[in-house]
Amino acid sequence: MAVVALGLTLSACAAANETQLTSQHEAGMSGTVNGAGSSAQQAAQEAWRASFQKANPSATVNYNPSGSGAGREQFLSGGADFAGSDAALDPAAGEVAAARKRCGADAIEVPDYVSPIAIVYHLPGVAHLRLDARTLAGIFTGKVTRWNDPAIAALNSTTLPSTPITPVHRSDSSGTTDNFTDYLHATAGRAWTAAPSGDWPLRSGEGASGTSGMVSAVRAGRGAIAYVDESQTGGLSVASIRVGTKFVAPSAAGAAKALSVSALEPGRPSVDLAVKVDRNTTAPGAYPLMLTSYVIACPSYPAARVDLVKGYLAHVVSAEGQQQAARAAGSAPLPQRLQKKAAALIDTIASS
Repeated sequence: MAVVALGLTLSACAAANETQLTSQHEAGMSGTVNGAGSSAQQAAQEAWRASFQKANPSATVNYNPSGSGAGREQFLSGGADFAGSDAALDPAAGEVAAARKRCGADAIEVPDYVSPIAIVYHLPGVAHLRLDARTLAGIFTGKVTRWNDPAIAALNSTTLPSTPITPVHRSDSSGTTDNFTDYLHATAGRAWTAAPSGDWPLRSGEGASGTSGMVSAVRAGRGAIAYVDESQTGGLSVASIRVGTKFVAPSAAGAAKALSVSALEPGRPSVDLAVKVDRNTTAPGAYPLMLTSYVIACPSYPAARVDLVKGYLAHVVSAEGQQQAARAAGSAPLPQRLQKKAAALIDTIASS
């Protein structure tokens, strides 16, 4: 399997060339392009849209942060020009075949956003919290019900209250949920038996719609805990998770390190750069509870829209666009090798 090489820093020459390419794609475009999907990408999409529309005053880019599952559905049905998704198209669910049918050829799927998933909690008086995968699984399956449970106390030197725990999960289909359940499935052993899924697989806890709904639910509920994109924690307390023998806080650099030691998924079409994240990595500095979010598009569009769709997506995956997302959302820019592959695939989009 092809391993994604870590390379967050581009040389000045490469960055200049990429900026020039982006500018060529952006020159004087007009029309409307519609995207939908990942709410985790929302802050990054807002930065990309603002920059692109400033360079192209006659262009309008719409992005509906409806959730990864809804975004994929809209794209597959033809209701959106592109989708943002925190989970890659699922071959087993028929999504790769459905995308081929919608596009008339294999859909282009490339990473465009890399971010840690933070475990946020509302527990006054507890500023620092450590959790491991098994304990997280116990919390979210409803088996660990109070904050002073021995399983939590054993990981922390802080005195913990007997406050009941309210685990909050996404009620809508979500790529963040897919990544969170994939992490638990890979690392929690028998404490988590459910398969990875974008739909919450258990009848436990409290559901909330979208990332903003999750944050609001935790903020309103003493003892609540949830998993959200680290860029949208809303000032809530954030736990550290065990990675090997150490406890690691979520960071863009840690997410990028986890991505860099992970491999591309085998058996995918040549235009699909889906990554199989190594959730069990113990590489120094890695934070494997993270998401690699994708942009999904067709390889061709009608002549009236092709330049605009291609131009916007070229900006999204460009070195310049990745730095904009890092500043706006605290995400990690794509490793250089992966960024170049993504840009090259977007550049193949043609008129149908």
